Amino acid sequence: MAMIPSFFGIRRGSVFDPISLDVWDPFRNFQFPELSRENTAFVSTRVDWKETPEAHVFKADLPGLKKEEVKVEIEDDRVLQIRGERNVEKEEKNDTWHRVERSSGQFMRRFRLPENAKVDELKASMENGVLTVTVPKEEVKKPDVKSIKISG
Repeated sequence: MAMIPSFFGIRRGSVFDPISLDVWDPFRNFQFPELSRENTAFVSTRVDWKETPEAHVFKADLPGLKKEEVKVEIEDDRVLQIRGERNVEKEEKNDTWHRVERSSGQFMRRFRLPENAKVDELKASMENGVLTVTVPKEEVKKPDVKSIKISG
């Protein structure tokens, strides 16, 4: 009888019923840390990093932010840091909020740049809520190859 599903929550003769409709939740009593609104902005800041023959290009979606609210910095000689803050909208006394999905708070993303990055020539621009950071690359010097004549 253990192979018969336990409809109505009644189990028959077995502790383990593989076809049971009862769902075991291993995380039922586990306390997950709550994401505060300050953390959600950090989590949701998406950045693409592509490498072209000429440069490393970073694109970050930062909708609703002005360029004055974003900082692009180089730390420790080779770490690109993009950070900023999205402020919470002012609440009016008579306002009734039905849903709050847009995140607010501080965000920061850090990327270790490769050795071929020219950090002194970094450029950043922002258009339509998309931050573009371009880090030119140094030309890779091809090793000098010298042919040696083989005697014999």
